[in-house]
Amino acid sequence: MTYLPFILFTVFTNAAAQLMLKQGMLTLGSVATDGPTTAISIVTMLFKIVFHPWVFFGLCTFVISMASHLYVLSKVELSFAYPFLSLAYVAVAVAAWMLFSEDLNTWRIAGIGFICVGTVLIAQGGTKDHTTSNTNQQAVVQAQKGNA
Repeated sequence: MTYLPFILFTVFTNAAAQLMLKQGMLTLGSVATDGPTTAISIVTMLFKIVFHPWVFFGLCTFVISMASHLYVLSKVELSFAYPFLSLAYVAVAVAAWMLFSEDLNTWRIAGIGFICVGTVLIAQGGTKDHTTSNTNQQAVVQAQKGNA
């Protein structure tokens, strides 16, 4: 549980990135090209999307989220860390309901409940410190080299 704050940071930066991308696409409007679709019009539209402020900051936030996730993966088991990312679904659903007036119906609330229960169950399973496991594996490799 030592790395839980880093895991939650990854979850919430991932959710924040999704919300920024949504806001960016809402404010950007239609992404259809005017006139015939050519390579230049596609590249121009791509630049227009990527460099829209909300989209750009959303993409930057994804990079931060991925860097945090890579740090977490260097410290804990993947089977422990990865399921926590499902909490981003919960954060996005609630935030989208609050910010964008998206529907949060009974089925979605039930799904959110299942996600939360599943994540709590996974967290109860605990995790071994990945660095300790790597140290043990390195000792075995060194012993094998010494015997060869």
